Amino acid sequence: MPTDRAALGAFLRSRRDRLTPAQAGMAAFPGPRRVPGLRKEELALLAGLSPDYYSRLEQGRQANVSDEVLDALARALRLDEVEHAHLRDLAAPTRRRRATSSVPQRADPGLLRLMTGLDHLPALVLGQRGEVLAGNALLTAVLGHAFEPGSSLLRWLFLDPGARERIVNWPQFAMASVGALRRDAARHPDDVRLHTLIDELRAADPDVARWWDDQGVRDYASVPKRIAHPVAGPLSFDIELVSAPHDLDQRLIVYTAEPGSRTAAALPLLAGWGATAPASAG
Repeated sequence: MPTDRAALGAFLRSRRDRLTPAQAGMAAFPGPRRVPGLRKEELALLAGLSPDYYSRLEQGRQANVSDEVLDALARALRLDEVEHAHLRDLAAPTRRRRATSSVPQRADPGLLRLMTGLDHLPALVLGQRGEVLAGNALLTAVLGHAFEPGSSLLRWLFLDPGARERIVNWPQFAMASVGALRRDAARHPDDVRLHTLIDELRAADPDVARWWDDQGVRDYASVPKRIAHPVAGPLSFDIELVSAPHDLDQRLIVYTAEPGSRTAAALPLLAGWGATAPASAG
């Protein structure tokens, strides 16, 4: 089975296994069940496909898949917007494949201007493979880590013990980051550096390997971040994302705080403290 088709089949099976007939709004087919999720025949019925066609699709034996079929499967499986886009990328890699350049990434000028104008909030420009293309001083003050241009946010998140100490909800944030990494892998199936990074992280951290095998996909702005700061105390941020209009692999990520909150009050103090406090680099 081609690699792309194997990935498509694995994703469909994982989404089918997590959805029961009751959740899908249908009566379960009679007979013993080996798993609580939908049977292939049940999903085929929900999506308006023949059981044989769906079996070929899940087994990687269906060469071409129309957008109409993918949309029907997404509805039947109750996929969200990110999962639906991921399904399309897996199903049509040759049509949707994006070129991967060996030239070092440079931050989009428009995103840089936005980041400069938001110096009162922690912010960074994130590129392909989770590379930090730019970050402001307040981000360093909040995370306690200075990201040099081209450094890996994901390597810091999974390989630096300081990340687990600083991020209170590290498991939720890290699991979402693995989901975002899987989304990138489907969009860039030929990116050797990306797949090398994935293999490195899976080998280094059993949590990454487990979350990767779960087939979940997310975006980078899907989980709020809770910080245990050694000076400012507990901080709470929501994450907002702005994509570059001409490069969807670049996004400005901004940590926002609820107006009037303890976190909002602490940020001006952190900005001043961060100008003199040391931070690890990497």
